[in-house]
This record gives sequence, structure tokens and C-alpha cells, in this order.
Amino acid sequence: MPAAHPVSRRQMLQRSAAGFGYLALSSLLAGDQPVSAAIPLAPKSPHFPARAKRIIFLFMKGGPSQVDTFDPKPLLQEKDGQPVPFAKPRVQFAPTGNLLKSPWKFQKYGESGIEVSELFPQVAKCVDDLCIINSLHGSNAAHGGALLKMHTGSDSFSRPSMGSWVTYGLGTENQDLPGFVTICPTLAHGGVKNWSSAFLPAPYSGTPLGNASIPATQAQVRYLRNAAVDRGQQRRELDLLAEINREHLQTTGPDQALEGRIDSFELAFRMQAAFPEIEDLGRESAATRTAYGLDDKVTENFGRQCLLARRFVERGVRFVQVTHSDAAVQWDQHGNLKAGHSKNALEVDRPIAALLQDLKLRGLLDDTLVLWGGEFGRTPVAQGTDGRDHNPEGFTMWLAGGGVKSGFKYGATDEFGYYAVENKVHVHDLHATLLHLLGLDHERLTYRYAGRDFRLTDVSGHVVKGILA
Repeated sequence: MPAAHPVSRRQMLQRSAAGFGYLALSSLLAGDQPVSAAIPLAPKSPHFPARAKRIIFLFMKGGPSQVDTFDPKPLLQEKDGQPVPFAKPRVQFAPTGNLLKSPWKFQKYGESGIEVSELFPQVAKCVDDLCIINSLHGSNAAHGGALLKMHTGSDSFSRPSMGSWVTYGLGTENQDLPGFVTICPTLAHGGVKNWSSAFLPAPYSGTPLGNASIPATQAQVRYLRNAAVDRGQQRRELDLLAEINREHLQTTGPDQALEGRIDSFELAFRMQAAFPEIEDLGRESAATRTAYGLDDKVTENFGRQCLLARRFVERGVRFVQVTHSDAAVQWDQHGNLKAGHSKNALEVDRPIAALLQDLKLRGLLDDTLVLWGGEFGRTPVAQGTDGRDHNPEGFTMWLAGGGVKSGFKYGATDEFGYYAVENKVHVHDLHATLLHLLGLDHERLTYRYAGRDFRLTDVSGHVVKGILA
């Protein structure tokens, strides 16, 4: 006869063999998936004294050209149209031709005398605050793999994003907000995987504010408002739901998916009060809104994102990403380089400069690390007649604030700007350095999953000590 009261597999293990089977199961579960802390995003102590408390990543999707922005190459100008005098990479994204000079002039700025392209006249005024790395290199010449590599440290597997690793290691300073916010992220080339927590607990995943396919003015967290019931009723419903779920956990044992869902419900409730205040840019002065370019249709969209980033970090969000992207992959000029890069730079130059100056004025730049760049650079040789192909062999990113040297250039590409040749910095090295500035040892910040320990830098990465202030 069938049992009148069926039991679950866990209950069977609890009741038989003096419960030893259940103990074994609990041990196995705990080995790979430790129980979440009572408050997953509570502030945590770093491994050692930190220089930065938070990161703003200004991501230029598509790959800005290093030789047209922050890495001038006089010989490239001189040898325009000639064959490159060394071998091109064995693996290329597309066929390319001869050397193509930059259509923009470079000029020295600031006390440091660093040369910046006329594409960025406003950022150039902040050059004494920048730490420019001209020797980045990666391992993937395709957007999808390169985006994943830059964001997660892996170009072939689903791994936690660097924002997730940062919040896993440090928590956040404001329990009413997510620890990791990504503003207008791209849905292409990996999409959500670029801000996912993957196998890390769910609270460490990025919270998207809109996406790249809609204007920043319309970017909102979905379902932030509940017109059906008031907050008091919502609170009572959540309390009952949490009570039922925790009773379930007492019989089933640890269940990270369920615990993460409980935490997300609670955070979403608190966000209903916190987010509208942050998104209300009318609270900013007219001078501030003008500085960020909100009065100009060209700069309004990215300016709003940058201003939101400042408002998030000053309220304790640990990692904020701002993405400059559109349906055309934005900085991906395989043709018509001059028109494309001119348009892109005009949209972001004024807002980025305003963000740097605003953070500095408010005393936030000292412990906020700003990172600028794309997933790779571009070739110094032509694709077609007036474009540049993808180039992960040598490219530029810059940092500002948070413990890096200012008015400083590090590393170099060859005399044409194709390969990183001096003080080379791999993407893993960049990640190790970002974590170091936050007080985290990249080799110690690990998470056990599927029987092994994982980290953002995989089994590689060295801190770039040459850029540390």
C-alpha cells in the first residue's frame, strides 16, 4: 500500500541510519555552497588597508582606438599608407591593409605634459588626475569573448563579473541599495553575463538600470513601484513570505537559491524608497546639471548616466558601471573612423570631465577609483579605406583617483601602436590591481564551487605596482 504521508529524500535521510545520511548530505552541500550570511551585503573588512572604497567603470563598448585618443604615434603619421614592417597577429578578426594615420592632432596638457587627442578636449583638462596605461593586452579579438574577459576574467565560461567579486569581498555601505549597479548596460555580446554573479550568491549580482537600447531618461529598475498595495501591506506580505520560506529551510537545509530570493525581496522593498530619490536629478543644482551636459541633446544621455553614477557612489554603492553603447556597437569603427569616433567622443567627453571634477570637488576622488576603456583597442592599419579592426594586442585604458599615480603614463605599445611591448598589462593584471586598490588580495578572494576554488583572475594576474601612488 502507498504511504499515507510521503516523505522527502532529505526526511528519509534524517530518519534512517540514525541520521548519518543526512549529515553526509549537509556536509556535501556546505562544501560547495556555504550558507549565506544573515546580511550578505553587510560591509566587510578588506584583507589589508585599502586606497579605494568603490569603483566607477566607464565602459566604452566597441573598442576605442588607442592611437587616436591617448597613445600618439608620430611614426604612424609619417608612414601612412605603407605596409606594417612586422608580422600582424596570427589570429585577426578581419583582413586589414596598410598603416593608417590618425586624423586627429595631439597636444600636451597640464603640468604633466601628457599628450591627448583633440577628440577629448575636456578630459584633457583633467590629465593631471589620470593614470594612463598604454600597454593593456587581452586574448580575444571578438566582441563577445573580449567583453566577457574584461568583465569576468574569462572569455569562454560563465563566471562572476568583477562587480560581483568586489561586492562579495567588501559588501556595500548602504543596505537600502544594491552593492553593484550597472547603468544602461548592453544586452549584446554576453549581455547579462557581463554583470551576473554566476555561481556567487544572488545578492552579489549587478542590478541593471535600463539598458543600452533605451534613453537614460527612461532607464529605471523594473517593478520599483507597486500601485496595487501600500508599503504597510507589502511589509506584512513579505514578513509572512519570509516566515514560510524559513520554516521550509529548517526542514530542507541550506538552499542558496531560496535564501537569495528572500534577500532580493527585502532589498527590493527597501529600494522602493531609496531609488526614486537618487534618480531625481532635479535635486542637483542647475550648474551641476549643465556641467554634465544635461542641457545639450548630444551629451544629455551619457551625462545623466555619469551624474547618476556619482549619486550612487556617494550613497554607498560599491561598484557602478556606466556603459556608452548603442545598436551600432558605438566605438566599433570598421569604417568611417573619423565620423564615428568624433560622434562618440563628443557624447562622452564633457560628462566624463564633469564627473572627474565633481568627484574631486566633493572629496570623493581620493577613495573612488574611476576606470575608463573598452574591451580592446583598434589596429593602426586600415580596414577597408577608412576604418580600423579590433586589436587586443595593445590598447589603452586609464584610471583616476583611489590610490593610483596621477598625471602619469605607464607602459607602451610599439612605435606604430600595434603590440604592447613595455610593462605589458594583461586583463588579469588589471583585475588584480583593481582588487588590490580596494584592499583585496586577488589570490585570497576565492569562492569554492564544483569542487574547486575560483577567483576573478583565474590562475594568473599580478598587481601592477608601477601605477600605485
